[in-house]
Amino acid sequence: MAKTLEFPDLLRLIEERSDAFRAAVASAADLGVRVPSCPDWTLFDLVQHLGGVHRSWAANVAAGPADGPALQRGTTWEGPLAAPREREALLTWSAESTQLLLNALREAGPDRGCWTWWGASESPQTSGAVARHQVQEATVHTYDAQLTVGTPSPLPTDAAFDGVDEFLTTCCATTSPWPHPPATIDFHATEGRSWRLSLSPTGAATSTPTPSTPTASARGAAGELVLTLYGRMSVDSLEVSGDRGVFDLLEAWEPED
Repeated sequence: MAKTLEFPDLLRLIEERSDAFRAAVASAADLGVRVPSCPDWTLFDLVQHLGGVHRSWAANVAAGPADGPALQRGTTWEGPLAAPREREALLTWSAESTQLLLNALREAGPDRGCWTWWGASESPQTSGAVARHQVQEATVHTYDAQLTVGTPSPLPTDAAFDGVDEFLTTCCATTSPWPHPPATIDFHATEGRSWRLSLSPTGAATSTPTPSTPTASARGAAGELVLTLYGRMSVDSLEVSGDRGVFDLLEAWEPED
């Protein structure tokens, strides 16, 4: 499906969401507090994770086409992944991590090939697709950080709209066989956009919904759909119709490719 954001918009959103992420971290009373939406992590762990993700993808984009990730165990092209524990140094390290990613993406442009883990999906293995996915990485983890320190802000509308499409085409679309009876799931954003995910023995594919009745459907604000797809909200918080169980099957599915 057609993406809704151009490359400069993706870079802008990565920067804006990463800045908002660090603002939330800076306001925390304790970096050792648990993240409610990622209960195995502390806030420090969350910062270290996002910074490591930025550095790792910076390395992959800079390396260009490859058979595997550029990251070596525990290190990136810029040095150790371990983040400093002191808050000011940690925030500086996080900002440097974001800048490494943005610099690599700007240098590569949107069409350069690079290794990605979503080789069998509907998303291309390009720096532009990396940027698109990193908008969602920064957006969802900003939600995590804001939730940890208080009340999270609604997801930006442009990131949320693109986030539903990006998740379905990158994280769901696959040629790996669906191991259950064929099904279709429609996702409807109350702001006026819809997506269909078709699940069959040939895999999972996205399309625009047709008048045919889906196996199940979910309706909510685009931001709510994104947070549900990423496991931050229960599907039961949305307006659900049809076979509720198919959402559980989708969440538990681990494609082989």
